[in-house]
Amino acid sequence: MIVGEHSRDNDLEINVLKGKKLTNVRASGADEAVTLTPPRRMSLEDMMAYVEFDELLEVTPKSLRLRKRFLLEHERKKFRKQMEEEGGL
Repeated sequence: MIVGEHSRDNDLEINVLKGKKLTNVRASGADEAVTLTPPRRMSLEDMMAYVEFDELLEVTPKSLRLRKRFLLEHERKKFRKQMEEEGGL
């Protein structure tokens, strides 16, 4: 799934299940600085306008989800390279 929005044009590969490294060294105020912005609620029309060429919109009775067309990173790179060769990007 798409979990965030990057300020630049490229996509970032992240692992949302990977936890924070825990050490015995404590930094003053390091954990307190984390602030999360609330999720942006989008309608069907907003999502249709937002979706890119390499993304899909999944519509179910209870939810709308944006996701990548190819779930594996190497498949996305292969698709992007193929599109650049054909002149589609």
